[in-house]
Amino acid sequence: MVWVMACAFGMTACYTLGIMSHFLAAMLVPALTVMAILVTMICRFYVVGPPGGIFFIMAAAIGAYSPVEVLQVPTMVGLFAMGSVLGCIIAFCYSVLVLRLRAPDPVVPLPAATFDFVVLDAVVIGLFVGLSIALAQVLHLERPYWVPVSCLAVIQGASLRAVWNRQAQRILGTGVGLLLSWGLLLLPLTPWSIALTMMALTIVIEMTVVRHYGFATVFITPLTILLAEAATLGHGSASSLIGTRFFDTVLGCVVGLMGAVCLHSPRFRTVVSGWLRRAVPKRLRS
Repeated sequence: MVWVMACAFGMTACYTLGIMSHFLAAMLVPALTVMAILVTMICRFYVVGPPGGIFFIMAAAIGAYSPVEVLQVPTMVGLFAMGSVLGCIIAFCYSVLVLRLRAPDPVVPLPAATFDFVVLDAVVIGLFVGLSIALAQVLHLERPYWVPVSCLAVIQGASLRAVWNRQAQRILGTGVGLLLSWGLLLLPLTPWSIALTMMALTIVIEMTVVRHYGFATVFITPLTILLAEAATLGHGSASSLIGTRFFDTVLGCVVGLMGAVCLHSPRFRTVVSGWLRRAVPKRLRS
């Protein structure tokens, strides 16, 4: 429950900062870059499992590109916080039920955090996530929240081969998922049908993501589109939305692959690690 509540608070904070940066165009890229660095540091220090900080950055990116007015910010943040609290309540009820059936798992002590794993990797990842957002801004993409998310999903691979495999799986899975999304968007969607569809997609994703990432991406794609675009569905062309999302994904994956090449280069790590070690206090270098 501590983990769940901490994640609820973190996602609400990221969404709030993201939606605030929407009104300061010059601060959007720096704000999301710093958030990506801090989120990655925290997730690595506390050994948060996959997908790591992806959903925190997704919440921030969706907020940053939400077409809202200043007076709507408290309402939007309040709705997001209500959803987070509801998630905590559901997790609490589930935990009470499960703990009646079996004993809780023992608390595993955290492994020793190293400077390169927590700080160096986080800074490199955050900077490339920021680069992906900057490219989206330069290309004048409309609400390109999927660009930094795709970049972060790809760059987090354990090895360069894993990054390449994840990039290929994400692009192919997204392509098939967009076809599924296109079919769903052609249906006469209502608030209830959207909610039920998202529930069904979530169940399928949770059952498949631990088995095959690419196959799960087929269902992750329509879920995220419904999640981010539910309020504006029916006000634009479905084909245009699908094409835009595919371009966003490819752009994010390409930047993520570039970042992974740097991240897994021994020479690059040695040079950048030296710069960072000189820039931080000695007590934080171990």
